[in-house]
Amino acid sequence: MADVPPLPLDRGSRVPLAVQLADALRAVTAQGSLRAGDRLPSTRQLATELQVSRTVTAAAYDQLLAEGWVAGRHGAGTFVVGAPGPVVQAVEAAPVPDPPAEGTDLRAGAPCLEVLDRAVWRRAWRAAGDEAPDGVTSAAGAPAYRAAVAEHLLRHRGLPATGADVLATAGTSAAVGELARLLPPGARVGVEDPGYGRAVGALRDAGAEVVPLRVDGDGLVVDEVPAGLAAVYCTPAHQFPLGGRLAAPRRTALVARARAEGFLVVEDDYDGELRYDVAPLPLLAALAPDVVVHLGTTSKVLSPTLGVGWLVAPPDVRGALLARRTATGTRPARAGQRVVAAMAASGDLSRHLRRLRRELHARRDEVLAAVAAAGLRALGDDAGAHVVVLLPDDATEAAVVAAAAGRGLLLDPLSRHRLGDAGPAGLVVGWAAPARGELTAALPALTAVLRDR
Repeated sequence: MADVPPLPLDRGSRVPLAVQLADALRAVTAQGSLRAGDRLPSTRQLATELQVSRTVTAAAYDQLLAEGWVAGRHGAGTFVVGAPGPVVQAVEAAPVPDPPAEGTDLRAGAPCLEVLDRAVWRRAWRAAGDEAPDGVTSAAGAPAYRAAVAEHLLRHRGLPATGADVLATAGTSAAVGELARLLPPGARVGVEDPGYGRAVGALRDAGAEVVPLRVDGDGLVVDEVPAGLAAVYCTPAHQFPLGGRLAAPRRTALVARARAEGFLVVEDDYDGELRYDVAPLPLLAALAPDVVVHLGTTSKVLSPTLGVGWLVAPPDVRGALLARRTATGTRPARAGQRVVAAMAASGDLSRHLRRLRRELHARRDEVLAAVAAAGLRALGDDAGAHVVVLLPDDATEAAVVAAAAGRGLLLDPLSRHRLGDAGPAGLVVGWAAPARGELTAALPALTAVLRDR
């Protein structure tokens, strides 16, 4: 691990500590104190050395990862990719505060663990442990897990697939990284903007060039997708974070272009089971299994600690992934696969999804009422576990996030999910992480923060 030179942080500055730290790491890299290939300290170790919250160091690393100046290697740490260009100094006028160590987390992305029945959870782990240890693991994943996923996709997402069509993954980001490594070095991959930052990080880590693609209320603007892409990553059922669904004409147009131009469509169905107004929307993979890779995950409906997801892809893509896994010895962890398979076999998974939909729908209504009470508008379909709250022109995200932090609320600025600078100010407000009582108690404070903005 490289010796990191002193990283001065000014606790009296209006610039957030995470921004200062990211700037300092860029600066010492530009000066040559850190070189390409140097391994950085863990976020926990660096937080201890600097006497700051681990949230600060994690946010700084995430920013540098998203910008492509560092790369994370699973199980190995975080490494410097290369010297950055000119160091951009932080702007004092619009700081985003470091979130408090404790507070009601109203950011998107966390699962609703309160709904997960602990007896069901323990029973599934016991069933997984009752199986004999694996002597040899399959690069494709456990057969029982793959069969359970195929049944889940048919029942809950309308995708006809067999266990042979499914590959286990270590989650969405890992799957995106695997797919990107099948592309030629420097391949151009289109990504929704605003969109999912970890997918951007995974693509850049694999050496792909990320091309921002505009989205609106109907999802990806397909007519503006440039030519020459090797792949397009999108979230058509519930665009993250704006919350729209990809309109039917655009679905057809995207598939037609993929076939005509020879690019792959990577469909991230991160919360496709969580629709409240209509039945879950049909998958792009069902419309065009020849050019679409479908990605799913258990992290939003169960727990990210399982570390499992799935992938359904055209046969040539599936074969290439299996060949690469075999050549590198890469294997998705089997423990989480066994737990999911056990929950599916007992019927507990379907029962859990029904409870989860009821709970998250009720929470959504509470959050929307709090936003409306502040006189603001929320974007997003009747689905998922987050909405985007648009702020008026005279408000700044940083000021609202700071005011919320003062009231013990953790909020997520919309700008954090953008690759570019353009776009309206807003907040991505989630409701899955807190306990129901904690959420209800926090909503008057949210209304007050949004009203006072």
